[in-house]
Amino acid sequence: MSTLAWIVVAGVAMSSLALVGAVTLVLPPSTLDRILLPLVGLAAGSLLGGAFFHMLPAAVDALGNDLAVYLWLVGGFGVFFVLEQFLHWHHCHRSDHTGHQPLGYLILVADGLHNLIGGLAVGAAFTVDISVGIVAWLAAAAHEVPQELGDFGVLVHSGWRRSAALLWNLGSALTFLLGALLAYALAGRVEVAYLLPFAAGNFVYIAAADLLPELSSHPRTRDKLETTLAFVAGLSILLAATTFG
Repeated sequence: MSTLAWIVVAGVAMSSLALVGAVTLVLPPSTLDRILLPLVGLAAGSLLGGAFFHMLPAAVDALGNDLAVYLWLVGGFGVFFVLEQFLHWHHCHRSDHTGHQPLGYLILVADGLHNLIGGLAVGAAFTVDISVGIVAWLAAAAHEVPQELGDFGVLVHSGWRRSAALLWNLGSALTFLLGALLAYALAGRVEVAYLLPFAAGNFVYIAAADLLPELSSHPRTRDKLETTLAFVAGLSILLAATTFG
């Protein structure tokens, strides 16, 4: 397939993950809570593995081991910090989260911005190298599943009908495809490779500031063991994927 075809397929597939919230319609809350923590651990490991084993090395290969690469890394980390501080964006990975209607709108706006930036970054990765794009997509997708489950729960508990919550969540996810196509359009005009360390910074922030603290907040030894194993599995899968890069 062409690079553009890869980007379109990846964008549509990522946006479709917003529909994973439909799982909450059939799964009992106890089962959902049981699988979410390991998913969060897997996502954290995948994000860090994607950032450090693939995206950052690819950026260095494309741009050289220059200070600018690491400034973009810090920039990506900082932008997501600002988003969280000023838009109150967070990822809730528990289905019992409660809130008010305005929180639902904030989740949609901030998630749309997050997906737009993610689409730019993953689209840029595809323009640099198809294999790097695939790995970046996989790492981002591992994070999207628990995030979208949580976001759906926030919308429903903020007073949204389940059908409306699914449709609006899908709408905010489509900005990923928009960002990916924008990265492709800019590829011949600007150096989109700088979006690779920027995205790596996004991934590191989400894992370090959002996911890992949540894993550490559960006191049961069984939970800690399962989430640690899932975290290591995420890292290991992305490390093993370097063989195919």
